[in-house]
Amino acid sequence: MNAIRSWIVTDGAAGLVRQCNGLASRLGLEPDRRTIVIRHPWKALPPAFWPSPLAALSSRGDRLAPPWPHLVIASGRKSVAPTAAIRRKSGGRTVAIQIQNPTISPANFDLVIAPRHDRVKGANVIATTGSLHGLTRRALDEAADRHKGEVAHLPRPLILAAIGGPNQVYRFTCADARDLGRKLGALEGGLMVTVSRRTPPEAADVLMKELDQARSVIWQGNGSNPYEGWLGLADAIIVTSDSVNMATEACISGKPVFIAALPGGSEKFTRFHEALKRGGHARNFDGALAPSWKPVVLDDATWVAQRIRDRLGERFSFPGSPLECSGRS
Repeated sequence: MNAIRSWIVTDGAAGLVRQCNGLASRLGLEPDRRTIVIRHPWKALPPAFWPSPLAALSSRGDRLAPPWPHLVIASGRKSVAPTAAIRRKSGGRTVAIQIQNPTISPANFDLVIAPRHDRVKGANVIATTGSLHGLTRRALDEAADRHKGEVAHLPRPLILAAIGGPNQVYRFTCADARDLGRKLGALEGGLMVTVSRRTPPEAADVLMKELDQARSVIWQGNGSNPYEGWLGLADAIIVTSDSVNMATEACISGKPVFIAALPGGSEKFTRFHEALKRGGHARNFDGALAPSWKPVVLDDATWVAQRIRDRLGERFSFPGSPLECSGRS
């Protein structure tokens, strides 16, 4: 069979691209990446209200036009209506895989991959514990080797603290940052601290002032991002509760993962965090690290890729096999 022609369709947001890339790599695909821009007023409306989705695309983004690919992997609200339209216009010859809750009927797609905490129902829905990503244990080990010199002077145990920030349901003020910084500073060992694009600079500064600089290394967005290397090097990992992606990525490391609660939250986030704890993937961070425990590795992307191979095996001959399967979802 000829090579599978595939597209990744997103609005370019890093988290969405990472999920699509992670699944494509597990399927052995080399997709054409299409970044779309939606015109006004469609970008303000739910996907169900787009009468002609492909006409809603702006020329500032990539075109979605024939010849249609064999397979589309898409993620994000802006990709929902265009991906469903491609499936219709191809007469069903294009297999459409939508990652995350599409907010319209899953029947508009061949497969929908969504976390259980979103409670998406359908015969074609594959439910995951967290988000998809491209990280593997092998990739973390390789990155660790590249970045180990940056933290060679730190005492053990090495603790990675991945700091997020406010979003629609969580807050992260300077007072919150000070409290978290004090808890981190009281831990024994060396600290590797990263901040995200959502971390308010003033909150990051307050948190850093609570740390012992002699046994801390801090990355605030300058230079090469050491995040993957530090995930591989860490003896334990603390992630703030505001990000499904950060927690999911940490849980593939095989290291003890602890969730540091920020003020706020939602029922969906609570369901996600409870699933991590129930599955043995993570525990709560209350200011101290529990005695050493062996977590269950979370590798949704490999498990999902195998399910897709099983379901679509009659239509496609996927190259190779999933990269790794070191845990369960």
